[in-house]
Amino acid sequence: MNQSQTPLELVNFGSRAAFFQDVTDHLQQKRGFTVATLNLDHIVKMRQDPAFAAAYRQHSHVVADGNPIVWLSRLGGREVDLIPGSELIAPLVALAADLNVPIAMLGATEETLAITTEKLQERHPQLQVAAKIAPPYRFDPDGEAAADALRQIDQSGAGLCFLALGAPKQERLAARAAQLAPHCGFVSIGAGLDFIAGHQTRAPIWARKIAMEWLWRMLSNPRRLAWRYAQCFAILPSLLIAARRMKRTGRNS
Repeated sequence: MNQSQTPLELVNFGSRAAFFQDVTDHLQQKRGFTVATLNLDHIVKMRQDPAFAAAYRQHSHVVADGNPIVWLSRLGGREVDLIPGSELIAPLVALAADLNVPIAMLGATEETLAITTEKLQERHPQLQVAAKIAPPYRFDPDGEAAADALRQIDQSGAGLCFLALGAPKQERLAARAAQLAPHCGFVSIGAGLDFIAGHQTRAPIWARKIAMEWLWRMLSNPRRLAWRYAQCFAILPSLLIAARRMKRTGRNS
């Protein structure tokens, strides 16, 4: 990835099958990797936070999280699969269990981590959980506490770590992890652990099928999310132009 790329071009795994095959290869070979799931909110944050944008461009794996990214990519002449971050946990945990790869979790609360561990091990009794780290209040991904957490994960022997810190913290930490825990794969999943623990509820399947998960979420918490989604809608015209330019110039491979 380079500085001249548009946000849509950051998606470097358009196929779900290719993504999981490559992650499998990395896990088997004990090679580290970092996974980010691109959505409109992340693009808004990239425009406001250069450090976040720089961290995103360092990720080895970027997939499309959100139908607008899928649709805009198709408009740009490129087919990509929808791969939401929250839907990565179950297949990756199953993969780690099958490959005998210990996992780690960083984020949420101690209670959430404990409940999530119990539920995951109920589904996969052979799953090894090597580290569970609930970060302190105002956790700084660039601070020494973050470095200590990454060293702990590295020393635990975990080959796969789920980061549940929310953007931009989790992506910035993942970029740093590539140096401090080079044999572990880091996957940013937002509220994914809270969904498993039952502390947050994801939109019902019918809302997801008609691409209205964003509306369900906004109506569930308008005070927090209305402005966020307004900002996402505001950047759509420029992304439409970028998509058309991608198709015209052939920058969609």
